[in-house]
Formats: sequence, structure tokens, C-alpha cells
Amino acid sequence: MKVKYSEQAVKDLETFNAVDRQLIVKKIHYLAENFQQLKKSKKVTQLKGTKYPDQYRYVIAKKIRAIFRVENNELILLVLRIGLRKNIYE
Repeated sequence: MKVKYSEQAVKDLETFNAVDRQLIVKKIHYLAENFQQLKKSKKVTQLKGTKYPDQYRYVIAKKIRAIFRVENNELILLVLRIGLRKNIYE
């Protein structure tokens, strides 16, 4: 599965230090390779009550989350937002 980052996700990534950025990118690529397996775990959850029902949340670390969606025609994981748990849903 390919990974694409939205402009907002790239801006979000730039707010983290270099070590956190490396961890985030590594975890997102791990997610792309193991999406079906992670979907069954609590690390990936489909968001409810949003205007886009095909969005998911991925727990990267204790306080870091990524919001993404899967575009089925091309199996692209589009990362929409990356941020701290308290700010990500704004």
C-alpha cells in the first residue's frame, strides 16, 4: 500500500522534533504494510460521527495520533492529520 501525506499532515509533522518525526514516519509505513492486521486491533479505529465515514485513527504512541483514510481503487493510505491526542480532533 502506498502512503501519501496531505499538506496539513506535512505541516503537522514539522511541529515534532526529529526523533519523533522518524518514529511517526516509521509507524505510518508499518501501518501501510499491516493495515488489515492492525484494523483488528485497538491501534486502528474507524471514526464515527465525522462527515467522512471512511476515516480511521491510528495510535502511533501514547499521546500521538494519525487520522487517515484508505482510498480503495489504488490502495493508498492518505494521512490527513498527525498530532497530539489532545489536539488531533480539532
